[in-house]
Amino acid sequence: MSHLSPEDLYSLEEYAKMRNDYRATIMAHKKNRALAIGPNATIYFEDQQTMQYQVQEMLRIEKIFEQDGINDELAAYNPLIPDGDNWKATFMIEYDDVDERALMLAKLIGIERATWMRVEGFDKVTPFANEDLGEGDMGRETEEKTSSVHFLRFQLDEKMVDAVKNGAKISAGIDHEHYRHIVDPIAENIRNSLADDLD
Repeated sequence: MSHLSPEDLYSLEEYAKMRNDYRATIMAHKKNRALAIGPNATIYFEDQQTMQYQVQEMLRIEKIFEQDGINDELAAYNPLIPDGDNWKATFMIEYDDVDERALMLAKLIGIERATWMRVEGFDKVTPFANEDLGEGDMGRETEEKTSSVHFLRFQLDEKMVDAVKNGAKISAGIDHEHYRHIVDPIAENIRNSLADDLD
């Protein structure tokens, strides 16, 4: 899956005219990219379409039209586009109640490293986390709590990629002492969308 270039983007004027229809298309696409693991954790798998939407929205909000600014946004979001042998995702811990969320973020330190994906017939794959920070996987937590948002990369080997392309089921889960849930298998629409990332 190729990275975005300035030529892929709409101008601010073009985007303003098409934004409502474009947003509806992206929201429909994202329904095949969101994987809930239990009631309070969701993996939102990213791809070229979701990242173009993020870039377009940032350019719109910040009114960025100069090339340097556009390049900065692309540099920030392109690393979240899959490379053909991995899945990249935004991982979110979601508790509506503020007090409960604070309590659980204190308990769930390391949850991103306890998250996994598994291609049928192979071992679990745990992610590289928060590489966007350039600090390894410890960049979004402290000794007191973890963050509610993490960025994950699930790296697959060649045999796993081939298996997914040939229809293998995919499962996912979290094995944390304070949060254990499994989705086995994940829904077919999400499986098929993830298979499309492996090109």
